[in-house]
Amino acid sequence: MSFFTTSDGLSLFYEESGTPTGTPLICLAGLTRDSRDFRYFTPHAQHYRLITLDARGRGQSEHDTDFSTYNVPREAQDVLELMDHLSLPKAAILGTSRGGMVAMMLAATAKERLTAVILNDVGPVIPADGIDRIMQYVGRRPAAKTYAQAADTLAALMAPAFGDVPAQRWREEVESFYDASDDGLQLRYDPRIRDALLAQAETGPVPDLWPLFMTLEDLPCGVIRGANSDVLSHETYQEMQERLPKMQAVELANRGHVPFLDEPQSLSLIHSVLENI
Repeated sequence: MSFFTTSDGLSLFYEESGTPTGTPLICLAGLTRDSRDFRYFTPHAQHYRLITLDARGRGQSEHDTDFSTYNVPREAQDVLELMDHLSLPKAAILGTSRGGMVAMMLAATAKERLTAVILNDVGPVIPADGIDRIMQYVGRRPAAKTYAQAADTLAALMAPAFGDVPAQRWREEVESFYDASDDGLQLRYDPRIRDALLAQAETGPVPDLWPLFMTLEDLPCGVIRGANSDVLSHETYQEMQERLPKMQAVELANRGHVPFLDEPQSLSLIHSVLENI
């Protein structure tokens, strides 16, 4: 198990796998998720130097007593500090949802440290219904008391967007979301991430993020969209391609937010982008 300490004193967990001499690829998970999110992708990425990070307050990383540090700029700084810890001058970023926002922030603030960026079901516009759905569960323990109950609930909830996913995968998902205890299922992240989101919302409307997205220009980049996603709309997905015509893009049938990254089309795009470094 590997940890490093950030400049503000938090211990963050990371893991390396694959080929030490391969293309460095840092994987950044979604808002409440951690490095387990890439367990389906990892077997297909053994020729890369694969680095997965549990962001602050998630997974095996330390929680911050100051929840205001759960923000995209600070999480981007943590990635740079991990790279410095590993003596890694440059790396590609594969960012799922929140991790993709962090990737765009890195492109805006430290582009010289990046070799490529791949966004998994995220862009510069997040629809209100997607935000509302996320806020319904962030920071709240599930009503289900067991993995079996939680898997049944999740399968029913996700079936409209993920029409071809077997029940076993939803069981695997809830086992990665939660820890089982005598008191029911426990979150594997700091519930105060919810407080951070609410506090950020009080500061005013979300700024225009298209300039942030455009900092990906001149980098090898790609975007993966679940065709049923409520976080990356088809309209935004199309506009991303219009604004960055060299961006590789794929839209996956029977996927919502977020694709698992072991789909053949996802893998093809990821490998293709990284081959262009």
